[in-house]
Amino acid sequence: MLLKYEYKYRDILERKIALNVTILKGGILYNLEEDNYNKKDIVIKDGKIAEISNNLANEYEDAEIINLNEKIVFPGFVDCHTHLGIIEECTGKIGVDNNETSDPVTPHLNGIDAINPFDIAFKDAVESGITCVMSGPGSNNVVGGRNVVIKTHGTIIDKMIVKNPAGFKISLGENPLSTYGINHKCPVTRMGSAALIRELFMRTEDYIVRKENKKVEERDIRLEAVIPVLKGEIPLRVHAHRADDIVTAVRIAEEFNITKMVIEHGTEAHLVKSYLNEKNVPVAYGPLLTPRIKMELKARNYGSIVELTEAGIKTALITDHPYNSIDCLRTVAAIALSQGLSFKDSIKSLTTNAAEILNCQDRIGKLEIGYDADIVVYDGNPLDIKSKVNLTMIDGEIVFKRDYN
Repeated sequence: MLLKYEYKYRDILERKIALNVTILKGGILYNLEEDNYNKKDIVIKDGKIAEISNNLANEYEDAEIINLNEKIVFPGFVDCHTHLGIIEECTGKIGVDNNETSDPVTPHLNGIDAINPFDIAFKDAVESGITCVMSGPGSNNVVGGRNVVIKTHGTIIDKMIVKNPAGFKISLGENPLSTYGINHKCPVTRMGSAALIRELFMRTEDYIVRKENKKVEERDIRLEAVIPVLKGEIPLRVHAHRADDIVTAVRIAEEFNITKMVIEHGTEAHLVKSYLNEKNVPVAYGPLLTPRIKMELKARNYGSIVELTEAGIKTALITDHPYNSIDCLRTVAAIALSQGLSFKDSIKSLTTNAAEILNCQDRIGKLEIGYDADIVVYDGNPLDIKSKVNLTMIDGEIVFKRDYN
């Protein structure tokens, strides 16, 4: 015969004791793989998704329950190319830190040192359902430096990091030429840009050999920054609009056996789509909502991402914030949808594709057990311009909740 307290103890054992557990109850979750919706509960513990199933609220003792009342639930969206916090809003020139134009080759720069987490654009990001971004140097330099992947909420940038460094920025095309060539300083031509990149990579190869033979007396901050690219630890992220610049990027990467590369912007990528597919090179495409203010933008059109996707190229949509405002990411996906991109591929361009391009696919971009609890609740289809974000959660913390009063 069991005593009264023993019955109570057994009941607790049969339920899961909730320590720092939050349950999102009764949300309509989008299943990317099956391209459909299902009503589920999500259990969040220690900033991660712990369970996804039906009627989980009854299985936990004293958990915080948030009733979603059949609102639409998606993973937080990911913008894999921005200058968020580096080109600050409402500050003027003093808040623009994206281009260190004292030298066309600055591999030793790291975007994290310029990010101001108090930039009001972070608020725009969370209120529009964007929970993670890549931010980094601009494109005026041939070699700009390193990028960082961060969450979009916090006050200490070091605590917002997902991956650092997350990529190595080089730039081909008009921007370095117009920055330095106008002053008759290399690069004046596209040949000059390519030569500067090759020179840096060759010097780094020689430096690696000297290090391995213990013949380096002083570390070189510039060359140390390049080593992870040549060793395949981080991707080469190439600012390139014109088709010939895209092909030059592939050529240089192959010369130095660089195995990880992303084309950023890719305005004319559709002209060499078969080549990019053959080389397995992804594209972070955009920004879409800009005028064609440069010659290399003349081919910019809303339908190119459809061509790239149909060609089998992994493609993500970007804002390039602030060139498109960070809160326009859903808008550009809606435009792509209107041009013929499927709903599933439109969502992939903001979630799984973006996460894979950032090499963060094990943490972000999905509503799955073990992933970061970066979750956004909408009152409708997120690609419908009328839909609003009701709630944004980053690492299990509610960072935005819409007040309808």
